Amino acid sequence: MGTKEEDYKEMFIAEALENYEELNKLFTSLEKDIKNKKTINHIFRITHTLKGNAMGMGYEAIADLAHIMEDVFINVKDGVIELDEEIFNNLYKANDKLGLLIEAITSGKSVGYKGIRTKLSVFLKNALENLEDTQDTEGSVAIETTKPPEKSSQAANDIKETEEKLEEVKTEIAEAEVKVEITEIIEVEAEEEEEDLDENKIVFSDMVQVPVRKLDSLMNLVGELIIERDSLVSKSAVHGFNSNMYSRLQRITSDLQYGVMDVRLIQIGFLFNKFHRVIRDVAAIENKKVDLVLEGTEIEIDRNVLKIMSDSLIHLIRNSVSHGIEPPEDRLKKGKPEKGIVTLSARNEKDIVVIEITDDGNGIDHKAIAKKAVKMGIVSQEYVDFASKDELIMLIFEPGFSNADQVTEVSGRGVGMDVVKKATESIGGNIKVKTVLGKGSIISLSLPSSMAVKGALLFELNQQEYAVALSYTEAVVSLKKDVIHKVSNGLMANYLGKTISIIFLNDLYDISSLSDLNDKNSLHKTYDNIDENEKLDVLVTSYANKYVGFVVDKLLQQKEIVEKTLSAPLNEIGIISGATILGNGNVCLVLDIANIIGTLFKDKK
Repeated sequence: MGTKEEDYKEMFIAEALENYEELNKLFTSLEKDIKNKKTINHIFRITHTLKGNAMGMGYEAIADLAHIMEDVFINVKDGVIELDEEIFNNLYKANDKLGLLIEAITSGKSVGYKGIRTKLSVFLKNALENLEDTQDTEGSVAIETTKPPEKSSQAANDIKETEEKLEEVKTEIAEAEVKVEITEIIEVEAEEEEEDLDENKIVFSDMVQVPVRKLDSLMNLVGELIIERDSLVSKSAVHGFNSNMYSRLQRITSDLQYGVMDVRLIQIGFLFNKFHRVIRDVAAIENKKVDLVLEGTEIEIDRNVLKIMSDSLIHLIRNSVSHGIEPPEDRLKKGKPEKGIVTLSARNEKDIVVIEITDDGNGIDHKAIAKKAVKMGIVSQEYVDFASKDELIMLIFEPGFSNADQVTEVSGRGVGMDVVKKATESIGGNIKVKTVLGKGSIISLSLPSSMAVKGALLFELNQQEYAVALSYTEAVVSLKKDVIHKVSNGLMANYLGKTISIIFLNDLYDISSLSDLNDKNSLHKTYDNIDENEKLDVLVTSYANKYVGFVVDKLLQQKEIVEKTLSAPLNEIGIISGATILGNGNVCLVLDIANIIGTLFKDKK
């Protein structure tokens, strides 16, 4: 990958060449219908945009030429300039120069453009002067009709002679200036035409635009190729062939896979930069003063991930202003600056992109959240009495919950935060909240950098392979039966000083409905039938600050998989998120840890 500046340069060149081609097409169309306002406005917008982009990138020559073309079309719009064959010829020449200047960014060639720029400037100047002369003539005629009686004929004659001499001098000076300008234009144009004799050629951009559906299709094909590769390697191992025979194939297919994945990545700043307006609008509605600070805009993430999370990020940003940042007068009383700050940042952690929304507002009061949740019937008072501070704060993501005292344009409807949570989980991410009352809050989203492949841990249960996303996996431990204890309807064990729930997946699969969890022995069946000294493979997972250890028959390996969604009616199975095909040809189901843990703890609220 190139530097950030190189990426911007490539993007500018691609867009500028599109503008150049579009101008050629629009000039041809306008020449056939010079009164077409829509085409005139379109040309004006393109030249204005090209000028602004070129100025931002520091390409002064392109900005200079686009600027004079923009000025011409401002006056065409206003009816000051009448389009004719001469002006069209000059516009075509100017656009040709634009194309050469854009190409010169890459080639480094020197391109003369001042001749055509000066010619358009003189043309524009003359048009404006003709307009002023016309207006002055109309004004003088009006004045003459109301002129007072002359004092003496002799004085009038003297004044008339003086005015005539002044007009002669002005005319001579103007003619001399025009001659000089025309001579300069002819000389410069002659030099530039000599330079450009060999330059009249079709220009192609180094970038191409590809529909996302084509990239998705290509990624699917690469996924199929990876599966076939693994199958080939696996079968060869069964027949005693050395797996090193396929090392080159593995390397090439892996490079191809990551190459296609890389094409799907876009800089996260593409979305982040849109939030300045969101912050401004919400702050205006709430009568608050807020600044947005962006960090890590160069971090890259899969376009599909960003598309899925865009609405969620908008909601989180709006919430930070509406619920987090205090009114200016309240901030001043607390000794804070009048203007609040919302920071939107991104960073890479292995194959995960962490997006954080931080505000220096009032923070979240977990006691107020708990009180409101009980009042709304979301949780029971018993749950509140035993739940931790973090668990109470996570109640803001429950469907229907709202901490707003009244419904406004921004908040109070009880819709939004649960959608954020669902969107995050749908792509294998998770969400966490850190808050200090009176100081502010941090909402952290851990998202996969790519949806094409995901890291997974494979295990076996009843001679069937399953997978769990690494993003939910905390550890793999081996426990004996005597360290696992029965507590009410479930099982508990100690992990790194924490008490965690233990679930035998066999028992979970035997349950036909959620109501079966209330049966006393529903989650004890396998536990009661194993030996006291038998070692158990436990996969420790976490979701929403809840830890659950799943007991499996055998742990296999860590592997990157291409997960496919299941079609109906299998997509209705809540504990399965998708499936993949392993190298041995077996279908491997991927467990939906977020849904499983959420379901297990749902009835405890």
